[in-house]
Amino acid sequence: MNIGTYLLSILAASLTLVIVIELLRRRRLRERHAIWWLVGGIGALVLSLFPGIVDGLAAVIGIEEPVNLVFFFSLIILFLVCVQFSAELTALDEKTRILAEEAALMDRRLALLERERGTAPGASPRSAD
Repeated sequence: MNIGTYLLSILAASLTLVIVIELLRRRRLRERHAIWWLVGGIGALVLSLFPGIVDGLAAVIGIEEPVNLVFFFSLIILFLVCVQFSAELTALDEKTRILAEEAALMDRRLALLERERGTAPGASPRSAD
């Protein structure tokens, strides 16, 4: 690895970590969403500082080009982020459905109460007295 690629990889990994930590600090990113980005950033920084690790792992696993191993690990991290977001999206979808059902039941209940009191929808209760 030439010195330019070495320095660029260290800079990119460091910049990723700084951005994620800054977003966490400003509360623009929640901890549970940042975990895989931090894992990926720290992993990238370690592999950037010690590029021999990638070469050794690639040789042990039987991958001819070490850069393919880096791409594979990147895909795993992105896959885990997608799975985490999908799980959270499913939970939020369920909460939204429940809230919509509760709001519809409350609207129905309010309409029944207004009909019992003889007040028009949207009119204040004092105007009916």
